[in-house]
Amino acid sequence: MLEQLMELFQYPFITRALIVGTLVSLCAALLGVSLVLKRYSMIGDGLSHVGFGALACAQVAGVAPLTLAIPIVVAAAILLLRLSESGKIKGDAAIAFISTGALAAGVLIISLSRGANTDLLNYMFGSILAMSTGDVVLSICLSLAVLVLYLFFYNKIFAVTFDETFAKATGKKTSLYNTVIAALTAVTIVLGMRMMGALLISALVIFPALSAMRVFKSFAGVTVCSVILSVICFFIGILASYFYAAPTGASVVMVHMAAFLLFSVAGAVLNRFSPR
Repeated sequence: MLEQLMELFQYPFITRALIVGTLVSLCAALLGVSLVLKRYSMIGDGLSHVGFGALACAQVAGVAPLTLAIPIVVAAAILLLRLSESGKIKGDAAIAFISTGALAAGVLIISLSRGANTDLLNYMFGSILAMSTGDVVLSICLSLAVLVLYLFFYNKIFAVTFDETFAKATGKKTSLYNTVIAALTAVTIVLGMRMMGALLISALVIFPALSAMRVFKSFAGVTVCSVILSVICFFIGILASYFYAAPTGASVVMVHMAAFLLFSVAGAVLNRFSPR
């Protein structure tokens, strides 16, 4: 088993996937806690569909995928936020409207671009072979930027997560900090899409937070547990994907589902025997 693991790290594409995947898992877990508590977790699913459309456009136009996809998805995230705040279109309806339209546009672009070197399954379900060296460098830089910005705005994000009305009443720029959360989420979604796929990347945002909430009750406890759990599940999923020749995104999601079940059982046991 140890020899197989050592052999695994000899492949450059595995090393690239582990580096980028670990950083993306960290970012997604941190942001996922706030998004789940704000009941806005499905924004990850909506933005991944927008990212799919953007990646399809980049592939057909011959442009670097991340270079085109990131600004488009960030703009879509801010647009979703503004639509929700205006009250003209509710949050879930806005996400459904934009995500389905972008997904349909991406499928049409790929279908109509004859001769384009595209692989629909890789875009939809992810592939560890999809990351180039240039993608890795850009992903590392942007992931570190997301982590630094999250830590810098941590107190403000905490405030708007738990009581946005009170935060606004105390003079905090809640709209600005919600925009920061949306923009950081958009960048994280795009960075993880190449490996996890458009249909499964939102699991990195939702599952770690949900699992941690089964056992921990404080914001800090849930956040720390989410980060650790996300990285562990991603690593196990990558190993399963390699050894069983399974899709990367699906493997990681199934590991997260198993972790959620374990944490649910652990939480039920702790609640039963904890003093009231």
